[in-house]
Amino acid sequence: MGVDLASIVVKHKLRLEELGGRTLAVDANNFLYQFLALIRTPDGWPLKAQDGTVTSHLAGLMYRSTRLIYDYGINLIFVFDGFPPRQKDVEISKRRKMREKATLEWKKALEAKDYAKAFSKAVMTSRLTGPMIEDAQNLLNLLAIPYVQAPSEAEAQAAYMAMRGDVWASSSRDFDSLLFGTPRLVRYLTLTGREFLPSKGTSRPLEPELIFLDEFLSHYGITRMQLVDVAILIGTDFNEGVKGIGPKKSLKLITEFGRIENLPNSIRMKIAQGYEDVRRIFLEPNAGQHYIVNYGSLEEEKLYDFLCGQKGFSKDRVERVVKRIKRHSLESKQTHLKEWFDK
Repeated sequence: MGVDLASIVVKHKLRLEELGGRTLAVDANNFLYQFLALIRTPDGWPLKAQDGTVTSHLAGLMYRSTRLIYDYGINLIFVFDGFPPRQKDVEISKRRKMREKATLEWKKALEAKDYAKAFSKAVMTSRLTGPMIEDAQNLLNLLAIPYVQAPSEAEAQAAYMAMRGDVWASSSRDFDSLLFGTPRLVRYLTLTGREFLPSKGTSRPLEPELIFLDEFLSHYGITRMQLVDVAILIGTDFNEGVKGIGPKKSLKLITEFGRIENLPNSIRMKIAQGYEDVRRIFLEPNAGQHYIVNYGSLEEEKLYDFLCGQKGFSKDRVERVVKRIKRHSLESKQTHLKEWFDK
């Protein structure tokens, strides 16, 4: 879920076309969870292959990624989560309990034939398993879309890649990338322009957003370490926040007192022990420095075998994606030939 900075962040709306030619490091797990939540039948069941394996995430990954790459010219490098820090255990347990509760409510809604409620509960039951991640990585290989395996948090790895200049920005719906130091964060890298709100049973319009870390920090006159302290007071995936302190109040406190250690005792005593470790998670993140980005080439026959033969995808739908990739490849070759003859 990440830290809630929505009410204080400085952001810019942008069109997908403005990202053409840019390379983004995408939080893959975050990306896939969106499809697991929303690509479902009207009563809430995810898409499945004949053997019962879930395929919603594969459908979304294939269609959205290839459109972003070949229709909008955005280069994507997916980054997958590794092992989470031990401080995330509480958050992981909390999410598991929320899924279990939502699953029970989903089943009750199905029994009552309240399909609108069933769908709204079903979207909160999503779970991304190891085999599902392996399927996603296999699909990326077949589509010649690169990915990187992070040793720990994908957002930390993506931020590191952006800080090194290997990518232009990180892309995630969460704000944690900013705490990990990404110079730019692109949120809502989506084609539909809408987000379903399960608690309300409705959807809201979405537009891609761009956040510059330096602009955000200078707007409030704070440092990145102070932003991390703001997040710790609010609550992150690695610690419980202080009850009654939201983004605006937290920002005001850190702006006034400088850091957590200088806060009044009445507030400091409410902060969970070990906050210094949470600071280090963000300021000294565990990121792989020797990653390799392999682009490869489209493996058409294996793609059909995997999606149509094994996962039950319609051949017509996969063909449309293959044609999109081939059309781009042909246009690129024609452009290169024209440039060569024009010399």
